[in-house]
Amino acid sequence: MIAFNAVTKQQGSKILYSNASFQINPGEKIGLVGPNGAGKTTIFRLIMNEESVDQGTISKPEKVRIGYFSQNIEEMKGRSVIAEVLSAGNLDNIKDEIARLEEKLQDPELGEDEMMTVVERYGDLQAQFEAVGGYDLESKAKEILGGLGYSNEDMQIDVGKFSGGWKMRVSLAKILLLMPDVLLMDEPTNHLDVESIIWLEQWLQNYKGSLLMTSHDREFMNRLVSKIVEVANKTVTVYGGNYEFYNKEKAIRREQLIAAAARQEDMLAKEEEFIARFAARASHAAQVQSRVKKLEKIDRIEIPPEDKAMQFVWGEPPRGGDEVVKFEGLGKIWKMDDGREKNVFSGASALVKRLDRVAVVGINGAGKSTLLKIITGQTDATAGTCKIGPSIQYGYFSQNSLDVLDPKKTIFQEVESRVPNASVGFIKSLLGSFLFSGEEVEKKISVLSGGEKSRVILACILSQPVNLLVLDEPTNHLDIKSREVLLHAIKTFPGTVMMVSHDRYFLREITTKVFEIDKNHLNVIEGNYQHYLDFKAARV
Repeated sequence: MIAFNAVTKQQGSKILYSNASFQINPGEKIGLVGPNGAGKTTIFRLIMNEESVDQGTISKPEKVRIGYFSQNIEEMKGRSVIAEVLSAGNLDNIKDEIARLEEKLQDPELGEDEMMTVVERYGDLQAQFEAVGGYDLESKAKEILGGLGYSNEDMQIDVGKFSGGWKMRVSLAKILLLMPDVLLMDEPTNHLDVESIIWLEQWLQNYKGSLLMTSHDREFMNRLVSKIVEVANKTVTVYGGNYEFYNKEKAIRREQLIAAAARQEDMLAKEEEFIARFAARASHAAQVQSRVKKLEKIDRIEIPPEDKAMQFVWGEPPRGGDEVVKFEGLGKIWKMDDGREKNVFSGASALVKRLDRVAVVGINGAGKSTLLKIITGQTDATAGTCKIGPSIQYGYFSQNSLDVLDPKKTIFQEVESRVPNASVGFIKSLLGSFLFSGEEVEKKISVLSGGEKSRVILACILSQPVNLLVLDEPTNHLDIKSREVLLHAIKTFPGTVMMVSHDRYFLREITTKVFEIDKNHLNVIEGNYQHYLDFKAARV
């Protein structure tokens, strides 16, 4: 359906890929992977004709309908959420033009040639309109918005009143409503809670078109894709299988490449030794010359550098008490801007013990972040008590942590301000473990990406000995490799962890206890994340 044929693309002096070829076949679901800056988003832009290739071609059918969900959302305000979604793809204009053409076809004075033109245009528009649901559009739009977490009441509110994350959901809903032949999706699970991710996953499983997507959510990728296209080291490589298969196959191919490079190195050494030994002998001149020419023609096997990954090394934290956090009858009421009160939760009681790995779960807006804020003293409870155990020192990563970084400071200065008594060597070593080395530590906070800022915050937390980690969406902005390193770090952390995350793979791997906030109440489930899912399924 869409084919990259020997494509070369350069950005400034940097070659993103050379002689790259792959194709998107009808109905195929493909994961697009590779390190940040390798050129994944550029592939989307090339398909959308937002950029052009330097060499090679991209072929696609003339009438193929392509939908592109990117992280750059357009300005939205002045319309209700539902009206904004229904404005997708100029569907109102198509509907109006169909009505005008129907009127025109009733004209008895319409000439034969003009009638054929009108009929052809009418047929195209009718097919396009019916492909996206035709006259059931509003009910389809409501179904999609509901799946993405909007209530019926929220759908009637001006979209401009919502945060960037919720506007991102509207942007996603608009693309899904259009039901294109090909979906290009750049990180579609960002800003979604687990329930919305599961809904989107099921929607995409039933979607008949082709899908090319990037995602930092390993489980989401595994459940959807049957092919991986990797962009790395100036090449594009295709793997048949899901992300799990790709991960294993890539390691096997690398081992084979290292072995082939070693064999080639041995062969080259022997040839070069022969040339050096007999170069001065006239009797061997022809053989020497032949081997020199042979070496010149050999393509040297290059082993691509391994992706850099963060490296956590935990210091030994102070030994805290066995009861780390205890709360009883806890309640929280937020006062809204319009004066109304919102009951977040009430009567919540639970105990967090030393070395627990607690997952705090619930739908968006249930109060997960609020609970963590009460525990860390960021806000006061309205009712009940919350006590932190003796000798407990916590590190807190919040969704708003990125906003507390000083944009005028360098990375080094930001971390130094948190540990003023630490040596320069300690801070540089710490930053090195978070992939900031050399001159990079002098980069200003203001120019960092979301992922880089997340790593700075994690470095700040790690710079001091803590025995309780309170993490609110720590995997946001981190790629899969960085998530895996963070996962390993949390598994080996010699203390207690409370965490909110929408990454199911993450939750499956670490959870020993679940706090679910559901309908203003707290349910405590002893056991891992699967125990929680079983508990949830039994309740339905």
